[in-house]
Amino acid sequence: MSYHQTGSAGAGHDVCQYGESRLWFRGPERSLDTAYMVCAGGDETYGRFVERPFAAILEDRLDRRCLNLGSLFCRLDALCGDAGLFSLLNGAELCILQAPGVLSQSNHFYRVHPRRNDRVLAPTPDLIDLYPEVDFADVHFVCHLMRLLQGYQDARFEVVAEELRRNWVRKVNDLLGRLEVPVILLGLRVLQDNDSQRVPVTVTAEMLDAVRPYIADCVEVAAHVSGQSDELEDMLFGTLQQPMAEHMIGPAAHKTIADALVGPIRNLN
Repeated sequence: MSYHQTGSAGAGHDVCQYGESRLWFRGPERSLDTAYMVCAGGDETYGRFVERPFAAILEDRLDRRCLNLGSLFCRLDALCGDAGLFSLLNGAELCILQAPGVLSQSNHFYRVHPRRNDRVLAPTPDLIDLYPEVDFADVHFVCHLMRLLQGYQDARFEVVAEELRRNWVRKVNDLLGRLEVPVILLGLRVLQDNDSQRVPVTVTAEMLDAVRPYIADCVEVAAHVSGQSDELEDMLFGTLQQPMAEHMIGPAAHKTIADALVGPIRNLN
């Protein structure tokens, strides 16, 4: 494996900002003066700990400028709430949008940080009423919250899960409705064999079907994290970052994603 002295972004890559967006994207900064397509999304689109994310592979394969607008810790609320990002996306010829996860969104039961959507700001009174026996004082991350609730193994968890699914469809439809360019939705399933790391509520086929009227195409890809796919040796990370790198997808997964996207992109031309 390759060790690098890195910052929190991983792999020593620069980060940059564009226009009025408050999000930080993978650098180096690219010019917006000539035609471009974009890949937008979270950690996987950014390509954390990977030298060449799928956006860079697509640029080479298609011979088209492809901006990587992946942003670390960026989930559904960060995408929906950044007006500057919409300007960037609507300035593109085509947008490949990684379908955001279900958990990291404000809803009737909890609120998340507007940009670091993996962080819980507070439970709502509805969640406190639903789980009166739970002390939420030390819960700061969405995954911790969901596994805590899931641990009670009763019907209440499905009440929260169904709220998240409905809210996701509503927010994604609103997001897509604000885009003026063709959108290919990337339904990326990141697979974890470890039960303790599996996401308890994920995007379903029914949820993808509900947003299909607003997109040009939907491409679904499944990929194991590098710690379970023998790709860790090909990752770039600092000496203390291996635990994080093990839960990111590796370079072979990025190539698989690019391979799956090339045909649908060409079909739009």
